Amino acid sequence: MKFKDDKPGRQPEKSSRVVPIGVMFVVLCGLSFYLGGIFCSEKNKIPTEQVSKAVGSVTEPTTSGVIRVESVTFPECSPDLQDYTPCTDPKRWMKYGRYRLTFMERHCPPLFDRKECLIPPPDGYKEPIRWPKSKDECWYRNVPYDWINKQKSNQHWLRKEGEKFYFPGGGTMFPNGVSAYVDLMQNLIPGMKDGTVRTAIDTGCGVASWGGDLLDRGILTVSLAPRDNHEAQVQFALERGIPAILGIISTQRLPFPSNSFDMAHCSRCLIPWTEFGGIYLLEVHRILRPGGFWVLSGPPVNYKRRWRGWNTTMEDQKSDYEKLKKLLTSMCFKLYDQKDDIAVWQKTSDNNCYKQLDVPDTYPPKCDDGTEPDSAWYTPLRPCVVVPNSKHKKLSLQSVAKWPERLRDAPDRIGDIKGSSAGDFNRDDNKWKNRVAHYKTLLSVLGTDKIRNVMDMNTRYGGFAANLINDPLWVMNVVSSYAPNTLPVVYDRGLIGTYHDWCEAFSTYPRTYDLLHVDSLFTLEGHRCEMKYVLLEMDRILRPNGYALIRESSYFADAVATIAKGLRWDCHVEDTEDGNNKEKILVCQKKLWYSQQSS
Repeated sequence: MKFKDDKPGRQPEKSSRVVPIGVMFVVLCGLSFYLGGIFCSEKNKIPTEQVSKAVGSVTEPTTSGVIRVESVTFPECSPDLQDYTPCTDPKRWMKYGRYRLTFMERHCPPLFDRKECLIPPPDGYKEPIRWPKSKDECWYRNVPYDWINKQKSNQHWLRKEGEKFYFPGGGTMFPNGVSAYVDLMQNLIPGMKDGTVRTAIDTGCGVASWGGDLLDRGILTVSLAPRDNHEAQVQFALERGIPAILGIISTQRLPFPSNSFDMAHCSRCLIPWTEFGGIYLLEVHRILRPGGFWVLSGPPVNYKRRWRGWNTTMEDQKSDYEKLKKLLTSMCFKLYDQKDDIAVWQKTSDNNCYKQLDVPDTYPPKCDDGTEPDSAWYTPLRPCVVVPNSKHKKLSLQSVAKWPERLRDAPDRIGDIKGSSAGDFNRDDNKWKNRVAHYKTLLSVLGTDKIRNVMDMNTRYGGFAANLINDPLWVMNVVSSYAPNTLPVVYDRGLIGTYHDWCEAFSTYPRTYDLLHVDSLFTLEGHRCEMKYVLLEMDRILRPNGYALIRESSYFADAVATIAKGLRWDCHVEDTEDGNNKEKILVCQKKLWYSQQSS
């Protein structure tokens, strides 16, 4: 009767439960292992899967190994978006702070607010005037804004006559014309005449007359200005055929590498250089090459003569000037020369100067917070001095080869890029020599006055631009913020460019480039950036009747062509220079059309 007792009688029942639980544990472990294996194997397929998703309406890859998309058409945007700049949109300014003009920095719309439409040209838009005539005049209907003409008429920035704007070369600080102003500057900086100074940045550029004049003197300038009450400064510059980009020194670093520009310029640009601990001067110091020049004209230079016109007192201007000189000295600048309204400071080439920053409680201190000197995509400004790397012996303006020799000279900083070398640089240059020659057989207008403003959307060393150097055009070289940092090499060659992420809109107005060049952009970035939106952005910034050269893997070529058709582009597919079946070249032209909603 022992086993009929309740307690002993439950032992077999307990044992019967243990076995299924153990089995279930083993089965679950096995299932987890199996699913984990599937997940890991799928993880290796992320680029293909994400690319397929990013293209839009995608069908399965075909047996020929290419990706297909369904045909798509895009509606016209409303006419009030004719000058839409997605990441610097005045309609969204009220959402952001006023401190240090933060609202004028890049603030891109969220994904759900992206425009999936085609930006129309203004009523009466005409094909732009050709270079070099465009430097002096443009069609009014292409940039139909009168604010500068009315507000700056006494300074001769521009004037409207009939159907055109004319650019007489005036400015706030050069009433006698920009050429006379630059002549005086050249007398102060002899290196502007002999190829020593090749690259420059103009902060607060107006309509870019300074940069335009320097082009005739062999100096390539990035003209920088925000989208503000000076309507369309950058748009005027690009319509004239002068390099320019939307931007402002505010709370974030400018999208350029350290130690790159040979010269920086401010002509009454209204940047408060001595405020906020001189943080804007520190950014100029970061991007200026050792031995490079910072040129300032306007307040507080020549304050003894000019203070009455600046709505201030002589004592205030004197105090500001003394503060400016003290800040510049603490950053290892020295006054190079000064005459009349122009003062020139030079950044030291001697790193021993920066030893003074090692003293405790010195301001500004050295940057030692781990932030890379070239980190410049949404990177906050730092209140510290970026000290040039002493290992680079050919970094200073006095050490780098003069223009044009520096174009083909492998820079020291090529060694900072993983897998790169002087030999790799030279091979890349030869490769682009062959490619550009082939491009000219595919696009006969390349090298003529029909193409002026060019963008290489994902350059490596600037080889495409280097092999177009003798043509009447300029190239904005773009390096992806996610790619290896090759932009310093571009600047060391005497070319210009910027960092950018093509998942976002570029810092320019619509209809500002004649030619866009793409080299495997969708292969490299397709897992991050949706192809449809990249092509819509290309359409936004491309001028009507402008061209796109899209060099892409065969896997993507048909998909790009399908979406391009929906953009109203005419495209045809061509072979590469070596007949490689793995790559194709799409030669596309954007059609000129007018909005059906226009008045």
